[in-house]
Amino acid sequence: MSEKKILEERSLILNRRSFLGKAAMGVGGLGLASILGTDLFRKGSNGLYTADNGPGGVQGILDSLHHPAKIKRVIYLFQSGGPSQLELFDYKPLLNKRRGEDLPESIRNGQRLTGMTSGQDSFPLVGSNFGFQRHGKNGTWVSDLLPYTAKMVDDICIIKSMYTEAINHDPAVTFFQTGSQQPGRPSMGSWLSYGLGSENENLPAFTVLLSRGSGRPNGQPLYTRLWGNGFLHSLHQGVQFRAAKDPVLYLNDPKGTTAEVKRAMLDQLAELNDQHYQESNDPEIQSRIAQYEMAYRMQTSVPDVMDTGKEPDYIYKMYGSDAKIPGTYAANCLLARRLAEKDVRFIQLYHMGWDQHDNLPGAIQKQAKDVDQASAALVADLKQRGLLEDTLVIWGGEFGRTNYSQGLLTDTTYGRDHHPRCFTMWMAGGGIKPGMVYGETDEFGYNIIKNPVHVHDFQATMLHQLGIDHEKFTYKYQGRRFRLTDVEGTVVKDILT
Repeated sequence: MSEKKILEERSLILNRRSFLGKAAMGVGGLGLASILGTDLFRKGSNGLYTADNGPGGVQGILDSLHHPAKIKRVIYLFQSGGPSQLELFDYKPLLNKRRGEDLPESIRNGQRLTGMTSGQDSFPLVGSNFGFQRHGKNGTWVSDLLPYTAKMVDDICIIKSMYTEAINHDPAVTFFQTGSQQPGRPSMGSWLSYGLGSENENLPAFTVLLSRGSGRPNGQPLYTRLWGNGFLHSLHQGVQFRAAKDPVLYLNDPKGTTAEVKRAMLDQLAELNDQHYQESNDPEIQSRIAQYEMAYRMQTSVPDVMDTGKEPDYIYKMYGSDAKIPGTYAANCLLARRLAEKDVRFIQLYHMGWDQHDNLPGAIQKQAKDVDQASAALVADLKQRGLLEDTLVIWGGEFGRTNYSQGLLTDTTYGRDHHPRCFTMWMAGGGIKPGMVYGETDEFGYNIIKNPVHVHDFQATMLHQLGIDHEKFTYKYQGRRFRLTDVEGTVVKDILT
């Protein structure tokens, strides 16, 4: 290329339009720094982050809370597959009296069914094969399958009137986690990371732990998009902690890499990314720089928090013998407490195996045993450490199960199909009325007759406890202001202290 041609192209790059465009994007970069909560332009003497002068954690976009918060963090014990409320919490003796009779049309009232039972010739009613007893100060009915939960009933609020529009697993789980049945929205943890940030600069604001239950070990799968950031910056996506030698993938250095070499590599990489950002103005590049720095700090913080070997014997006794087996629900509940101690903002546990369309009596006994002791231990452990007062613990699945049998009904076995019309969850912790039962279903356990609570109501209530008005907490994307609760949701004030 001739010298004249080079000068001509150079003049095009440095014209007024280009200058104004780059200047405008520079202002956008300043805005990005505010959004990420990090001082992206505060650098060391070489113009880069170093181990000593990096950002002090990630702040949220909210300059101040909409109202005083009751809690600082959330532990969500998500029971994937749809636990049967009729076997666990919603005692319906009428179903046992009328076992085998067809579900009255006046009760069903033409409501939607899944493809798995819509072709059945009849819908035989079936009550639980397991007993229920009254527990706590208010005589709350709890299944014999949950003896440890029964003992802590005065510490939790049981909501029997949850409902959702979703009738199949993936859209139903997605609805709870993101506020939409369609994939692509940010998850609850990502929203909180974006809005509130993290109080621990060495751990992500949003962590994820998975376990597979023994009730139906090869049941419904879960997808990583459930803890994805959607249209928010990738800095806010959930970080999965695995039950493996390397709890977080690609975190450890290759053999032979020293701390000095790693620091020099990150500084050089940050310089290259910064140059790329100046050329392309892609905000994800700045997110990437922040993620590299977080990964650097997590190299020491993650092994420390994942190492439960120094926990005293009485703690393992509380959580159960499975707490010593990495990857189990009990072990993850213990890790959840440790993460809460480290001020992780949103701790998401997923426990799979509740999708019991057949052989429900046999499968649910195993599944309940997986979670009962550890769930109760987590609440008790948080309480004894003074953490429950500023932590919200949530237990529940994506929908409930039908009051009629799916498939063959015998004296010993039966199954239940998906039922979005009513199901049960419980909550415990800061600002939640303990020992309370909220909502009521009809005597058939099919419809809600008192105090219905929609998925968006639940989400709005969770945000409210964190000091956030769900209607004001939005993110503009593709010309529309999105929020976790979409265009619905009412705070359930009756369950709040």
